[in-house]
Amino acid sequence: MKTKIFTLVCLILFFYCNNLSSKEANNKTNSASGTTNVYSSPRLYDIANKWAGEYALSNPGQIVKVIKTEESGIASIINKGDNICFVTKEVIASDKQGPVFQVVVGREIIVPVISPKNPFLKEIYEKGISRTALATSLGTPGKMKWGTLLNNSQKTPVRYIILDDDFIKAGVSGFFHSDQVCMERIKSENRQALISAVQNDPYAIGFCRMTDILNSNTSTFAGNLLLMPIDKNGNGKMDYMEKIYDNFQDFSRGVWIGKYPKALTNTVYCISKTQPSGKPEIAFLNWILTSGQALMPANGYSDLVSNERQSQLYKLNEPQYIAEAPEETNSLWKITITILAFVLLISFMLDIVINRFRTGNSKATGILQERTEGFGQRNVIVPKGLYFDKSHTWAFMEQDGMVKIGIDDFLQHVTGPITSIGMKSPGVRINKGDQLCILIQKGKHLIVHSPVSGIIREFNPVLSSNSSVINNSPYSGGWVYRLEPSNWSREIEFLSMADKYKAWLSSEFTRLRDFLASSFQADAPGYARLTLQDGGILKDNILADLGPEIWEDFQTKFIDTVR
Repeated sequence: MKTKIFTLVCLILFFYCNNLSSKEANNKTNSASGTTNVYSSPRLYDIANKWAGEYALSNPGQIVKVIKTEESGIASIINKGDNICFVTKEVIASDKQGPVFQVVVGREIIVPVISPKNPFLKEIYEKGISRTALATSLGTPGKMKWGTLLNNSQKTPVRYIILDDDFIKAGVSGFFHSDQVCMERIKSENRQALISAVQNDPYAIGFCRMTDILNSNTSTFAGNLLLMPIDKNGNGKMDYMEKIYDNFQDFSRGVWIGKYPKALTNTVYCISKTQPSGKPEIAFLNWILTSGQALMPANGYSDLVSNERQSQLYKLNEPQYIAEAPEETNSLWKITITILAFVLLISFMLDIVINRFRTGNSKATGILQERTEGFGQRNVIVPKGLYFDKSHTWAFMEQDGMVKIGIDDFLQHVTGPITSIGMKSPGVRINKGDQLCILIQKGKHLIVHSPVSGIIREFNPVLSSNSSVINNSPYSGGWVYRLEPSNWSREIEFLSMADKYKAWLSSEFTRLRDFLASSFQADAPGYARLTLQDGGILKDNILADLGPEIWEDFQTKFIDTVR
């Protein structure tokens, strides 16, 4: 009987897959020909056209036509189906078409700049300048003084200058919550005049796009200008989470992860009703998120930092598991086969579940029950016989002298379900402390460091197709590499066995709590909900629901500090 059922299932799957393959082939043929149409709001039409032109030059035979669409008509365009459109955050906020798929492709960033010759520079960088102080200075007669901005007795006047640009003026006005009278107290200048004015007046503050003050092909600011730090929470000092103004790289990352006032940024999106499925569209968007980023600064837009690019690329190319309805709706036999296949599949799965339930491992059940109670030291599995490293990795020498390595149970508890893993190829030499692999969860990254040195001889092929194994079985099926060790006898002196590692993990839980406390303001909304259960117990999979800024802080302040 089992043989007959198995044969029937195979036949059903053969016909079903053959039908899908034929349809896919037809779809490929249809999508490969003709011009790819994309839509753009009027504000983004110029940059969208530049993208399309450069893409055609670097990809002969691929033509992208950009169609200008008024903002009022974007909702209807998107609702038609597979159309993609370039819009700003203002359009998304105002549209009522319901949820859409969106990928960030760039930003417009307004920045306040000051001269490095400002005599109050040290105090400015210690205290920052708050939105309230700026608004008071502009909105109150006789208050346009540095004493108003720094909350002291300084009577030196402030000179405000703004780039003669409608977007900049609207953004600054929105940030200050100021009226037209206040804005009239800011002098408008073109780019060069603004830079020159701030350079020559140490008491001036200029407002422009970040790209206006960037030197070409470098990450330095033109005219030796400095970014004026903004005290975002208005507490009169620059907290750790606000210190992003020292250089271009820190500032760009800070904008991405939300440390900069959102009123001074405008995000550029590509949106569609659902995740794009057409190959020409996906190829074009992939190009925009890679090579196309080089066009952004010259056109007034800030490109994305590396990690955000990777996050958006993952989002764009994330596998889809959506079954398509057959085109021939009158084909009764196809519907019948599909229903039969579904029934057999459900029966097969129920049989497996019932058998496992009957013969379930009580130990595994106990572990599962513990994990639902929260995350503590009793939840972390630490097998005997393995060597553990403070990088939250393990190593085990097999009988043939090869060393198998992977991540520990503590780390997979913290990250939550891993969606993909970046691994190195066989033949690559790594040293202790080098990058071992990259754990990825829906675009968020965590770099793990190697516990030992050697040459990679084999990576775990299972992880390429089923990364969840590293969560379910970090010490057996979820191993990452087998490598040929180069300094094993020396390096194991710095590793710990099970009992010593368990004792050390106690301090790691303390460090984890300290990290979470320092990464959130005490009154941050949702802090307790995201990280703690009732009674103050840490939640399992703590990082899973947290944003990329926390993942980056966890990398630098928790993982990298023990290298």
